[in-house]
Amino acid sequence: MKAKVHVTLKNGVLDPQGKAIHNALGSLGFEGVDEVRQGKVIELDLADTDEAAARAKVEEMCKKLLANTVIENYAIELSA
Repeated sequence: MKAKVHVTLKNGVLDPQGKAIHNALGSLGFEGVDEVRQGKVIELDLADTDEAAARAKVEEMCKKLLANTVIENYAIELSA
């Protein structure tokens, strides 16, 4: 089973990388971009075949290592 974890900063948390990307897009002539929030995607190949067990395992990984749950949100996608 494959898992994708999308990690993004929570609303209200300053995002200096997003601000830098926003400024760079403006300087390259891309107008109309109101805000940029930068995040990361983590891809995992899991041996699990049971979706519930895989989701529980990835949830635990997120809480313990993959995301800083104080300042970040995460979303999990599973596929066969």
